[in-house]
Amino acid sequence: MTISIPTWLRRAGLAALVAAPVVTLGACDSLDVDPFSQIEVENFYRTPSEVRAAVAPIYGAIRPTLFNYYNLSQVSTDENIVPTRGSDWGDGGRWLSIHRHSWTADLSDLNGAWNEAFTGIARANKVLLDIQDLDIQDKEAITAELKAMRGYFYYQILDLFGRAPILDDNLLQVDPDNPPAAASRAEVFDFIERELVAARPLLAATQSAAGGRINQGAVDAILANMYLNCPVFRGTLTAGGITRAPDCNQQAFDKANQVINSGNYSLSPDYFDIFAVDNQSNPEHIFRVENLAGQDLGLTLQMRMTHYNQFSPSPWNGFATLAETYGKYEGTDARRQAYLTGQARNFGTGDPVNDRNGQPLIFTPDFPGGVTNTTEGGGYRLLKYQVDLNHVNGNHGNDFSLFRLGEMYLIRAEAAFRLGNTGQALADINRLRARAGAAQLNVVTEEAILNERLFELAGEAKRRQDLIRFNIGGTNQFTRAYFEKAQSEPFRAFYPIPQSQLDANPSLTQNPGY
Repeated sequence: MTISIPTWLRRAGLAALVAAPVVTLGACDSLDVDPFSQIEVENFYRTPSEVRAAVAPIYGAIRPTLFNYYNLSQVSTDENIVPTRGSDWGDGGRWLSIHRHSWTADLSDLNGAWNEAFTGIARANKVLLDIQDLDIQDKEAITAELKAMRGYFYYQILDLFGRAPILDDNLLQVDPDNPPAAASRAEVFDFIERELVAARPLLAATQSAAGGRINQGAVDAILANMYLNCPVFRGTLTAGGITRAPDCNQQAFDKANQVINSGNYSLSPDYFDIFAVDNQSNPEHIFRVENLAGQDLGLTLQMRMTHYNQFSPSPWNGFATLAETYGKYEGTDARRQAYLTGQARNFGTGDPVNDRNGQPLIFTPDFPGGVTNTTEGGGYRLLKYQVDLNHVNGNHGNDFSLFRLGEMYLIRAEAAFRLGNTGQALADINRLRARAGAAQLNVVTEEAILNERLFELAGEAKRRQDLIRFNIGGTNQFTRAYFEKAQSEPFRAFYPIPQSQLDANPSLTQNPGY
């Protein structure tokens, strides 16, 4: 059988939505060739292991989001900058355009993030389509899991782009001659909320032996985050920025509180154990990306942050930290130790490392030569995730925590503060500070909450959301000026719909301001 996929669907990452309902075995590079073999749907999904085999690729779609989604969430903020180092990391100005908020709809990272999320959505919808008329074991629970995962991928789309076509149970198969238009930001928010709330009772209450599968705690954590960002996430996109919707602080408080009091998670006594190579069983994980030290199966954040000569195979020497951001940390705060400063060392031997010119490699807070041609050691480096010395071609075995208990305490603290319960907010923040050895706060302010989220969650792809959410002294913290970035237009709080998606789907329209 030959499957021919319309161009707009192929570009949008939605090819699986129009494929015939068969489970294909084998692999190929083209969508227009006969599969090596196939099993009719009614002959598959007969055992739990077959169901897991069909569901696994949906979870596999999360790992690629640690590239484009992660990079767009980090490099656009005051946490990271990717300077050009000679011939490295120039890429036509791509990285500096993200940091400086001068991107256009043609930016490849935008299309990558859109496609990565919609790949997960497409895979979930393909299995939902396969099983809708089948009588299989635990069908309700499997359906709930698929819809919850679909909701998570839409959460990423909502965060970055605000608007997108909603491919729900009524649109599991897309008519290529009538591609769907984008729903509004509020409609996408409400769709995700309905999906997650409906799925929750049918999901496992605690983490299964299978590892990082979505469960009730993960759903609660995603909802807590969404409710905290509700004014932005349900707001209206305009060329003048986001017209904010009413807050959902009580719902955010309740969901975070539900996770904290569930008894299923606990704060890791040692902060850095959360990010260790063997962190799979850490009690703080709520929802995580499972990684392996295997080709295309591992975490690569360590490669982006560290210098070429610090271990082998060679890292990439890319992402650096802004001096003003590093300077916010107190000297007694253990979380400050996540940054590489001064003389660089080999992670295997501990010996001092030289740069590629044979000179001592010194990580400096500034960028000698400027960010368009800086030295190999320009900029401190955030390295929370431990280097896996057994990594395979840059793939490290640490699991990546998408949501963890520390964030739930911060969500509860911020929601409590905005609800007027400053005592609860202070207690939650000081609990995390105590773990890090930082001095206890006596008062809590908006700025203190934003800073604490930086200290606790740096490098975890949360900063963009936080800066957009906070207006301190009437100034939005995302569009304000900071190092190597002038004040940006208000509409930069959301990204444009990728140009290739507009070209491929005539029903889509561009976000305001672009």
